[in-house]
Amino acid sequence: MAQIITANGPILLQAMGQTLLLALLGLFFGCILGIIIGLMSVVKNKPCNTIATVYVNLIRGVPMIVLAFFVYIGVPYGLNQYFGMGVHLTALSAGTICLALNCGAYMSEIIRAGIQSIDPGQMEAARSLGLTYWRSMYRVVLPQAIKNMVPSIVNQFIITLKDTSILSVIGFPELVNKAQNIIARTFQSFEVWTIVAIMYLIVILILQRVAKILERRMNYDRRAAKSAK
Repeated sequence: MAQIITANGPILLQAMGQTLLLALLGLFFGCILGIIIGLMSVVKNKPCNTIATVYVNLIRGVPMIVLAFFVYIGVPYGLNQYFGMGVHLTALSAGTICLALNCGAYMSEIIRAGIQSIDPGQMEAARSLGLTYWRSMYRVVLPQAIKNMVPSIVNQFIITLKDTSILSVIGFPELVNKAQNIIARTFQSFEVWTIVAIMYLIVILILQRVAKILERRMNYDRRAAKSAK
């Protein structure tokens, strides 16, 4: 195993960097999409609620590997074949879109639950001061809701990080993809997969620790706020 680490350590570390980059991009755009869909699910508007429900059920009902192939191969083929467009997606762009769509569906539920966890009286008080619905949501409700959502967002990042391994099927040079290349060259599958598992475990344990610290901090702030009242 030491020989594998010495010979392929830099390759695996670079692949882990690519994995983290893809996970961060997916989470970033997934958060933006999740905020939009989450707001659409709580606003009192039937078409918006329907669109949000269809999106969440559709994305959550499609396996990640199918979504990856659809975005990477199906969408460019359809646009080029039927609309005469010269669309070509790189593995990074397709992987980011795939992760963002998947992450956005779960983030929207986190955001919806976070918004609904805030006392409705906060919105009513803001509206009574003359603020519009969206300004009340932006200035009053969302800042409080985000504090409750932070631990769940970190947990979603962990899930998104794990999901990057599926994108090895479209050729993105993340950790699993590079591990498969090393195994094809060295035929040492046990050693390579052990190293990869340990690398994932270290990163995920760190993120889980961060999530627990944030959760304790949020609980402490809530208790302090209640005692202040």
